Amino acid sequence: MQPTIGPMGEHDVAAVAQLRLSAFFEGTGRTLGEDAAGLRDLIAGDGFEAAFVARIGDTPVGTCLLVRHELEPAHDLTPWLAGLVVDARYRRQGIATALVKATEAHAASRGVEMLYLYTWDARGFYAALGWNIVEICSSDGETMALMSRRPRL
Repeated sequence: MQPTIGPMGEHDVAAVAQLRLSAFFEGTGRTLGEDAAGLRDLIAGDGFEAAFVARIGDTPVGTCLLVRHELEPAHDLTPWLAGLVVDARYRRQGIATALVKATEAHAASRGVEMLYLYTWDARGFYAALGWNIVEICSSDGETMALMSRRPRL
């Protein structure tokens, strides 16, 4: 079954927060409730920031965000493609690429001229989508790449 990509709704929040918690926040002390609250704030915002969800049927299997701020104070740049994650059972099916493209298109529709992201281990994935390494840096002792791209509709 092909996934559909669309804006995150309230009905997606719990499943997406669980997916994000497992991917990004294990061992950090961040709770499911905290992440869900952050997602709710994001989707209730002014429409510039956005959250996209890949669904198989009614089940969220991936997500990607457009946010104004990311990993502060590492860089004073904005906006950011952030939080890309696809459930391990659905990887290597083009879902992450579709989520990135949806996020880029949203950014372009909002007049964004340059979009940024951080990645620790997915440089090749993003480079294949046209992202360029701006800088190799570190955060909390971890080496990461700051990447950029002009978003396209």
